[in-house]
Amino acid sequence: MEHKYLNKFPDDFLWGAATAAFQVEGAYDVDGKGISIQDAKNGSNKFHDTSVTADHYHRYQEDIKLMKELGLKSYRLSIAWTRIYPDGKTKNQKGIDFYNRILDELIKNDIKPLVTIYHFDHPQCLQDAYGGWYSREIIDDFVRFARTCFEEFGDRVHYWLTICEQNNVVLYPKLIGGFLDGVDSEKWRFEVHHVMTIANARVIKLCHKLLPDSKIGPCVGYSAIYPKTCKPEDMLAALNQEDFRFNYPLDLLCFGRQNKLVKRYLEERGIDVVLSDEELLEMQGVNPDFIAFNYYQSAVAEFCPLQEEEKQPEFNLEGKKGNMSFSQFPGLYQEASNPYLERSDWDWEIDPIGFRIAFRKLYDRYQLPLMVTENGLGAYDTLEGNEVHDQYRIDYLEKHILQMKEAINDGVEIIAYYPWSFMDVLSTSNGYSKRYGFVYVDRSDEDIKELKRYKKDSFYWYQKIITANNI
Repeated sequence: MEHKYLNKFPDDFLWGAATAAFQVEGAYDVDGKGISIQDAKNGSNKFHDTSVTADHYHRYQEDIKLMKELGLKSYRLSIAWTRIYPDGKTKNQKGIDFYNRILDELIKNDIKPLVTIYHFDHPQCLQDAYGGWYSREIIDDFVRFARTCFEEFGDRVHYWLTICEQNNVVLYPKLIGGFLDGVDSEKWRFEVHHVMTIANARVIKLCHKLLPDSKIGPCVGYSAIYPKTCKPEDMLAALNQEDFRFNYPLDLLCFGRQNKLVKRYLEERGIDVVLSDEELLEMQGVNPDFIAFNYYQSAVAEFCPLQEEEKQPEFNLEGKKGNMSFSQFPGLYQEASNPYLERSDWDWEIDPIGFRIAFRKLYDRYQLPLMVTENGLGAYDTLEGNEVHDQYRIDYLEKHILQMKEAINDGVEIIAYYPWSFMDVLSTSNGYSKRYGFVYVDRSDEDIKELKRYKKDSFYWYQKIITANNI
């Protein structure tokens, strides 16, 4: 509907910004830190190197001072598993001390931390030992890590995310998932889904037990899905994509049920991922306090006949429009472009109204408060003197925040907004050529330089939004 007027954001709305440990900290082998699966990829392409990134490990005080100047009410960070448990088993006090210093600095500056427990970076030694998330052995190791986070940091952290984008970990297995060569991709995907869901459930229940006043929820990457045409087959394809990409993990955690469509599809292909009665019982009463989701773009689905060839999703790595490769899953759906939307240089389609649709769909299905934990525009930024004029980013964020406000006025309960990212970080697939931050970090993929920080135009724009609690 179109509203005659729009209310302001709630008085306690958490205006934030986000980063992740392996993308911002650097110091990948400092103070006893172990090697994560992301560190192990260093040098695997011209973009990926976690060694220094923005050197937040050594510059966190400077960076938190900028957060305070920006006016952030909250900051989303992740805890590097390999700083706390370098080998996945043995606690490292120096890693705990580092996050204590960060959390104390945030609290001193009246910034509430939102902590992501897992953001794509489990220990490489666990990957080598038993295949990482492909093995149920990782569940106990992950719960041990989460328990330590709750016990060490729970006095200052009252908002937690379990696993960042479980659904995208399995959608992009070679990029962020720890895929095992020689394993059928679909079997790997849904076994990892299975394992992560059990780990998710146990950690949420543990948090409620140890920290009854804290809030915790799962995090998914989410898109509004449109059928390519009004053909009924394309509508079915869109429903299939929603069930497989989003509803499958969330239904388990929020409803305690395994999606029947997904089960049937896998049974027909001889893939056994049916949860046991004991596991389904464990899914009862998980009761997440909210659902967090990351939104960048919408998607289009069309009918994909069984006889078509399967194509795995791939990112545009070149930053030149027209290089996107769309996925095909025979019998389910194939992706297509949307002729009604503009695209970024990396072919990510810009769809603010899709953001409002995402809020409506998630809230209607799960009836839980929603938290936006990533939303932003990756772009080429140019430092001109001491300034970065990123009006394109302001335009993107402004349109999305306006649609978020529309969703609140639709009746959706939204508690927080964390744009990606507070500062320029190592882009998962594109290094430092693709930037998201409010703060420019002066470096390139080839030259670390002095890593000076510069406030972009979007920094000052977002500062005004936070101050006014309105747009």
